[in-house]
This record gives sequence, structure tokens and C-alpha cells, in this order.
Amino acid sequence: MKKKWITTLCIICTIGLIGCQGKSADEKKQEQQVQESEHKADGVKKPVTFEQQQAEPVVVEIVDPSTQAIVQTISPQEMDYERDRLSYTKQIEQLAKGLARGNENTTGYDKRMILDKLDDQGKVIKGSPLTVLKESELVERILEASATGGTVEMPLSVTESGYNFEDIPYLEDVVVASYTTYFNTHDVGRNKNIELSAKAINNVIVGSGDSFSFNTVVGPRDEVNGYQPAPEIINKKVVMGIGGGICQTSSTLFNAVDQIPVKFVERHHHSLDVGYVPKGRDATVSYGGLDFRFQNTTNVPFLIKASYSKNSLTVEVRTAEKYVEILKKQ
Repeated sequence: MKKKWITTLCIICTIGLIGCQGKSADEKKQEQQVQESEHKADGVKKPVTFEQQQAEPVVVEIVDPSTQAIVQTISPQEMDYERDRLSYTKQIEQLAKGLARGNENTTGYDKRMILDKLDDQGKVIKGSPLTVLKESELVERILEASATGGTVEMPLSVTESGYNFEDIPYLEDVVVASYTTYFNTHDVGRNKNIELSAKAINNVIVGSGDSFSFNTVVGPRDEVNGYQPAPEIINKKVVMGIGGGICQTSSTLFNAVDQIPVKFVERHHHSLDVGYVPKGRDATVSYGGLDFRFQNTTNVPFLIKASYSKNSLTVEVRTAEKYVEILKKQ
């Protein structure tokens, strides 16, 4: 009896030991594969449901077409797109205006053309093209994207100077217009200002359709750029100011280009008569304010030459011989 009990106990222990040994190697491998499959399934990107899409805020990204950089991101919802469409449109119009023209903190995308010019060796010094942001088109694009969101490229119009490089060697050939004014040799500061501004406009290429801006071409008239104190006319008074005298350069230029068929965009008179040009034939300027601007509507390019001497300033308009007849004012 005792022997039978011992045998039974051994069998039970053996079964217990087998159970304690755990799963076989094959079973463990199968279990690991199942766990890996489940883990991979958890990592699979599930499709976004309609409810999730509705919950995400709609945004419109405005992108610079040349760099593909995001210039501004707007949220139509925060700007009352759904509640007040008219107010939203006005906000977008203001946004487009700010991007085009800039504000106190940022420069706008609209940029006047900086005309090319020739150096002393006759090589072209490149300026920069006219750039205009089409505000109304940008507003339309943003409004179209406001319901669903997306990316909107700014519609920029870029216009290069209207001349061919083949014409460059010939633009100095023929003088089609010229004008000379005179000044007192003893006005040292004033004469220096005339000399510097004359040098700035000398050898400027004005292509077909190009717009010339005296302030853009000449730039700031300050001590950093070598300009000196000299008498100038402000509000019917003669006062001292940095850059006084450069209006003689702009007025001499006006009287030269007025001999060819260009379109004058901006020109202003002094509040007092000046002695270096006849009455009404002046063109006063002030950096950041009054400007002298014209557009070349002749369909051919020409070159501005400015020659400074000890008591006179001469501005010439020159072009290639084949364009002379076109540049003659009818």
C-alpha cells in the first residue's frame, strides 16, 4: 500500500514538473510573432475620419513663389470667415495691402525698378526689376482657399528693364537732347551736392517702358553719402539743409528729357523762382518726399549722360543711331 502511494506521488510530481517547465521554444516563437504583428498594426496610420477633419482648424498659408517660404499663416475661423464674410474680406484686403506696400516694421513686396547703368569701362551695373504684388488677385486666391484651407502663392509681377544687351555698345553714339545750367563756383557745398547727384544719374540706361525715379536713382542725400550743407528753398524760405542744390540736377534733367516724347509721372515746382532755369521749368525733389519721375514711352532705349564742370552742369540724352528718329519729339 505504501509502495502504491509513493508511485502515485511520483507521477503527480512529474506532471507538476512538466507544467513548471513552461512553453516550448516553438510556442514562444509563435507568441513573439503574434506580439510583433500586433505592435506593427498599432503603428499603422489609420485614415482620418470626417469628424476628425472637421475638428482640425482650417488655415491658409501664404507663400513666396520664389523661395516657397511661408510668409504668413491665417486662420479664417479666427477672422470670422463663417460669421461675417464682408468683414473677413476687408481684413484680407488690408492684409494684401500690407504685404504689397509694407508697414513700419516690414518692407513690402512692391519695389520700384532700379535702372541698370554703365560703369567707366562700359560694362553694365545691374539694378533690379520692377516688382508688383497683384493685391486683388491675392485676395481672390485667399478667399477661394478659406473654406478648406491650403497654400496660396502670392501673385508677383516682375518686369525687367526694356533694352537688349546688343544695343549697349551703341547707346552713346548720338546726342538727341541736351540741356546746360550754370552755378556760382564759390558755393562749395552746393556745388559738391550737384556733382554727387550728377554722378548718380550719369550713364543710367532707360529702357523701353522703364520708369525713372530721381530719388530712387540718386538715393539718400545725407552726410554719410558725402552731401554737404547748402541753401535750399522750403516753404518760400531759403534755409540751410544737407543736400541743398541737387534740385539743379533734377531740373537740368527735366529740361533735357522734355525734348523727347516721354511721359512725366511726377514733377513739382519750387515755392520760389530759381535762377538756373526759366520760370516753371524746374523740378524740385526731396528724398522720401517730392520726386521727379518719368516713363520712357518711346519704345526704344536711351542713355542719360551728366557732365559736371567747375561752373556748369550738362545733361544729355543719347541713343543708338537707328533709334534717333523715334526719339525725336513730334
